[in-house]
Amino acid sequence: MSLILSVQDLTMHYTTRKGDVSAVDNVSFDLEKGQSLGLVGESGCGKTSIAFALMRLLPENGLIKDGYIMLDGKDVVAMDYSELLKVRWRKMAMVFQAAMNAFNPVYTIAQQITEALELHLGNISPTQARERITDLFKLVGLEPALMDRYPHEFSGGMRQRAVIAMALSCSPDIIIADEPTTALDVIVQDRILKQIRALQKELNMAMIYISHDIAVIAEVSDRIGVMYAGRMVEMADSRDVFEHPSHPYTYALMGAFPSIKGKRRDLKTLPGEPPDLLNPPPGCRFHPRCPYATDVCREKTPDFQPMDGVTRNDLSHGHYIACWNPLKGVAL
Repeated sequence: MSLILSVQDLTMHYTTRKGDVSAVDNVSFDLEKGQSLGLVGESGCGKTSIAFALMRLLPENGLIKDGYIMLDGKDVVAMDYSELLKVRWRKMAMVFQAAMNAFNPVYTIAQQITEALELHLGNISPTQARERITDLFKLVGLEPALMDRYPHEFSGGMRQRAVIAMALSCSPDIIIADEPTTALDVIVQDRILKQIRALQKELNMAMIYISHDIAVIAEVSDRIGVMYAGRMVEMADSRDVFEHPSHPYTYALMGAFPSIKGKRRDLKTLPGEPPDLLNPPPGCRFHPRCPYATDVCREKTPDFQPMDGVTRNDLSHGHYIACWNPLKGVAL
């Protein structure tokens, strides 16, 4: 498969009165057409900041300090506003975390999807727009007759499907889904996750799925990237991450989630708190909480490199880790 997105050494800060918050630090990953990558980690680890940086939707105090985001060979970081309009929703679209906040409450769902179609596709008649929305609603499991209702008239699950329909409206190559099942009950969550996965396969889209729940990520992702305190600490195929977690933080995440398969085991907790990103610790940012930390962990930042030592042309395959003391053969 062909590479559609390449993020290299992405670094972005939030400027505050107290100083710069190092939200994303030297993060790299690649994505192939039709491939899905899940980003997982504790709240505040930089997952959503990466999503907004990819879409160039950062707030005024958010600044990309270094790195590049190559989308189909063009650097999103260097694009002006007119170029961004050609990328957003057409090449790369986003399913936002809170469905209710993603819609304007005083316009119908149809009016808002039509606006996106008119802005990004140019010449499209009202009839064509309604035909497109009808197809989109059918695709995500909504009755087309509901398109003229307002967001508050939809249930949580229906609103989430409508957000997905809007993200699909211009047939993008990449969908970024930021916690799309937040605040939904587990039954509706499961249905929407399966629907997202089915749509991704049917339309051969690439997807970046963001969540703090590694079990949810595993359900929809071909590959998983584990983030901690603004840095990518491990990335591999989903099965490898679950069967061979090699970074102590990944291992801790895996141990904190219950499983209905296999032997019963006590859940493990991770002591301490993530570091203050106004003044992150030197070396590996995980070392203050890591039971395997040594002097080198406290002094030097580990490189993000392949576990097998084999250099590849891209990061869309293989097992990568940023750790001085990777775990080997440690059971959960």
